[in-house]
Amino acid sequence: MNPRPLLNIFNLKTHFFLKKGVVKAVDGINLKIGREEILGLVGESGCGKSMTAYSILRLIPTPPGRIVGGQILFENEDLLRKTEREMREIRGKKISMIFQDPGSFLNPVYKVGDQIAESIRLHQDLGRKKVREKTLQVMEIVKIPDANIRIDAYPHQFSGGMKQRILLAIAISCNPTLILADEPTTALDVTIQAQILDLLSELREKFHTSILLITHDLGVIAQLCDKVAVMYCGRIVEYADIFHIFKNPAHPYTRGLLQSIPMPFESREKLPTIKGNVAESRNMEGCEFAPRCSQANDICLQRKPPEVNLEQEHTVACFLYE
Repeated sequence: MNPRPLLNIFNLKTHFFLKKGVVKAVDGINLKIGREEILGLVGESGCGKSMTAYSILRLIPTPPGRIVGGQILFENEDLLRKTEREMREIRGKKISMIFQDPGSFLNPVYKVGDQIAESIRLHQDLGRKKVREKTLQVMEIVKIPDANIRIDAYPHQFSGGMKQRILLAIAISCNPTLILADEPTTALDVTIQAQILDLLSELREKFHTSILLITHDLGVIAQLCDKVAVMYCGRIVEYADIFHIFKNPAHPYTRGLLQSIPMPFESREKLPTIKGNVAESRNMEGCEFAPRCSQANDICLQRKPPEVNLEQEHTVACFLYE
């Protein structure tokens, strides 16, 4: 692997300016993804995971949202300095995204083959026959059976798992170097979920693609990822490789997430939970997790915790380690 990161994010801030105040959806995060690496971005709903992916592709709805600071270096070029025309060349060709809920993303009035082919026509100089051949090829790669027949079917004729495969086909149709997968296994049963995860792993090997996997499911993280970033209230509170996150979790939030996973060989009447909910305003002077943290003290309410390097590539933002 190339030691230079494919994607390097510095102090990224994405805010939403609403009548009720400013919501800091992404609040100064640092993140990097290596080549051919799968990074898991994990946290509860509302923590800013999807907004991070939308920020990378510059898909923030403006107004009310705006990227107010930071750098997003992709292949050593700052995406925040690109024009909209330049970003259209990057979206789908170099960086593609698998959105949540394929049933909502796919257009019900267009055949799935036409929806897969759209990106191919846009980014590759191919004739109509070659576009169809390429479309069939990517459908077969993501293991859609009878692709030569189903290429002319409509989204409502596919199951939820097959619709997810269509989104995967759209994402890989131009051989991108980075895929942003936003909750790709949500609302799928366990068997189909496992198939989709296996398929993502195969695509990484086949196309040498890096993947940012957004999820709230630590079981998915354990199965697929090389490294993990734990996100809370728009900030990265812990970052480490998969071994250290599960073997030696440092942040109280990370430990809380892990403790809430049911274990097959443990008998417990009630799973531990993290009290409270994700803060909405995010304008606290101190640590946003402090109101929910059993180990919080006075300083946690007064200022933001610093990022502490525990060991090589294992960082945590918590006063317990200052």
